[in-house]
Amino acid sequence: MIMAEKKPYQLHKLYDKGKARNKTCPKCGSGHFLAAHKNRLTCGKCNYTEFLAKKE
Repeated sequence: MIMAEKKPYQLHKLYDKGKARNKTCPKCGSGHFLAAHKNRLTCGKCNYTEFLAKKE
């Protein structure tokens, strides 16, 4: 079985001109970002979830 090369983590994609693009987790603190899903924001470390309001 051939192992794929591991790509280095790209921090420059998380920041825009020194400011974080995504919202940070209020429980975990800075450095832990909330993943943007279709209807919610979720932290991958502590499973904190914020549901987005429905747009009508």
